Amino acid sequence: MTALKEDFTKEDPWRIFRIMSEFVDGFEELSDIKEAVSIFGSAKTRLSSRYYKLAEETAVRLVKSGYAVITGAGPGIMEAANKGAKKAGGESIGLNILIPIMQKPNKYITRLIEFKYFFCRKVMFAKYSKAFVVFPGGYGTLDELFEALALIQTERISPFPVILVDRSYWKGMLRWLQDTLVRQGAISKSDLTFFKVVNTPQEVIAAVNKFYLK
Repeated sequence: MTALKEDFTKEDPWRIFRIMSEFVDGFEELSDIKEAVSIFGSAKTRLSSRYYKLAEETAVRLVKSGYAVITGAGPGIMEAANKGAKKAGGESIGLNILIPIMQKPNKYITRLIEFKYFFCRKVMFAKYSKAFVVFPGGYGTLDELFEALALIQTERISPFPVILVDRSYWKGMLRWLQDTLVRQGAISKSDLTFFKVVNTPQEVIAAVNKFYLK
């Protein structure tokens, strides 16, 4: 038991250097990115899914509007977004996470950065994105969504567009936010204005451009 404790004590200080290196590498690699939008969604989304096609078209339109596209580098919605960005001739950035269930970066990425720590990766999404576009997804997608909303709510970050795609997918969550969280005082009604829900790629672009008055 003592030996295990000593090993743990020695390991943690060195872990700090790994964390620092991930921040430094991320900041250096993305320092020239000024106009980018992050796209999130399920890694399990299939090529035949309408969400895949929506994400791909959204990325194409974002690039044509002058934005780079950032994703989590994996398959599904991430692949679709990187595919659309590359097809349109734009920056197609992937922030890959190294996890036990190995995620292989998709082939449409033009700039790849890999992370061991989720929190380092999250900082990069938040720091270099002008907007978050959130397609249907699971725990990982919800994690990114609610962290962004919490940062805006607590004024730890300047407000920026958070856009949910497909009203039918999100309607249950929206009802729960309104009928449970707002009603019980866990959040304010005004907190529901931190995001916008749309159905089409055109509406995504319009929402982002309207926020920045383009």
